[in-house]
Amino acid sequence: MKHVATLVVGMLLLVLAVQGAIRLVVDHTDAGLLAWMPGGFGVWLLCYAVLTVAGALLAARGSARAKRAGGGG
Repeated sequence: MKHVATLVVGMLLLVLAVQGAIRLVVDHTDAGLLAWMPGGFGVWLLCYAVLTVAGALLAARGSARAKRAGGGG
């Protein structure tokens, strides 16, 4: 069950980060969830990219472990 939760959290992080990055590319002033962070466009885009990769890796890890544990097919 915890592997499925890892998969879900990873997918949620992936979706939120990609959506935020796309929003930022379309409108450079709309930082979304990262509006509190100083640094401007470059820093915000880098953070969204890191969060996207982290979400993808977390989802892949959760998926692989859930399959190994017999939680998915």
